[in-house]
Amino acid sequence: MTSSPARRSHDREILALAVPAFGALVAEPLFLMADSAIVGHLGTAQLAGLGIASAVLTTVIGAFVFLAYATTAAVARRIGAGDRRAAVQQGVDGIWLALLLSAGLVVLSLALAPQAADLLGASPTAAPYAVTYLRISALGIPAMLVVLAATGVLRGLQDTRTPLLVAVAGFAANAALNLGLVYGAGLGVAGSAWGTVLAQNAMAAGYLVVVVRGARREGAGLRPDPAGIRSCARAGGPLLVRTLSLRAVLLIATAVAATLGDAEIAAHQITMTIWVFVAFALDAIAIAGQAIIGRHLGAGDVQGTRAATRRMVEWGIGAGVLLGLLIVLARPLYVPLFTADPAVQTQLSTALLLAALTQPVGGLVFVLDGVLMGAGDGGYLAAAMLGTLVVFAPAALAVPGLGGGLTALWWAMNLFMLTRAAFLVFRVRSGHWLVTGAVRA
Repeated sequence: MTSSPARRSHDREILALAVPAFGALVAEPLFLMADSAIVGHLGTAQLAGLGIASAVLTTVIGAFVFLAYATTAAVARRIGAGDRRAAVQQGVDGIWLALLLSAGLVVLSLALAPQAADLLGASPTAAPYAVTYLRISALGIPAMLVVLAATGVLRGLQDTRTPLLVAVAGFAANAALNLGLVYGAGLGVAGSAWGTVLAQNAMAAGYLVVVVRGARREGAGLRPDPAGIRSCARAGGPLLVRTLSLRAVLLIATAVAATLGDAEIAAHQITMTIWVFVAFALDAIAIAGQAIIGRHLGAGDVQGTRAATRRMVEWGIGAGVLLGLLIVLARPLYVPLFTADPAVQTQLSTALLLAALTQPVGGLVFVLDGVLMGAGDGGYLAAAMLGTLVVFAPAALAVPGLGGGLTALWWAMNLFMLTRAAFLVFRVRSGHWLVTGAVRA
């Protein structure tokens, strides 16, 4: 058992990293909320166009979140090994990779914006607004990917406060710019897109200032290093597979819910909204795990790695229990904010209970996911998520034919979480992920 002083030390470190990380995570969806609130007053077609464009951008950028995850682990390892120069150099390479990837994404987004809007079923009135928002927002993709990579650099350096400050400043700038450009300048949906692009570029510039200063202080190079960029890409590839598999699970769940009826898809979306928001709290602990585990393994401290993992698992499961209870007990407060339709509320009653049921499992899953990311165990994470998708997809797709309704779909979602937990627990117990050193061999 870990002694009380050691537990308190772990607790302080977890809180110091997780609390600011949670704030930054919550700030990100506020961008979309601010855009929606401002554009919503322009009209239904404009809001629908924004919704479609946002879904495309969220999917595209979400697929490249590995830029943050892989960079966090690699930088943290070098910090643990006592080589700050190499740590910062790794971060610079990650930012160059982000810029290279974004060049292709900008071109594709500009060219395929109309097709993307059609694919998501945009109406003739909403499609022009969706295309306008997408094409302008494409110019912000380099900034968005730089923000991901630079966030990973700072997390690896054990700094989650700076990303919080940048996220809060970015949200404030985004809201002010949108109000001024949408209404003051009369640019409508285009003004909202330009406001967000400007805010994102300002955030990226702020991060680059911090990283460049760090690079100069540590004597790290700022020019692109092909070998370093290739190394970042190799580390990120498996995490891209993991993320795409996770996205596939969520898309399948939404597609199945859409076949069940209007009340069911509405209830599913509300439940998913709550589920995702709660996940931010659990993901904050996982982010702390990425930074802490990478540092311990870089220092060759296997015992410290195991102790930190045990403590974070306790935090994750405990947080899951509390959040599950909150989902259930707070229903009278938040359900009326989403819907007054009795049919939707009836569907929600069971779906929310099922979502709450596996929050402790979710806490375990998020923490162990973060632990293995911090260890650079991307290959296993990719295989595990593909295996989970193979288990989940038949169960979810069978729901309409079996007549199970939304309740059966959320039992399938719980199967998804339990399967993920089984894969992750098996790996952590095996000990094969405990590879020490400044670079994972």
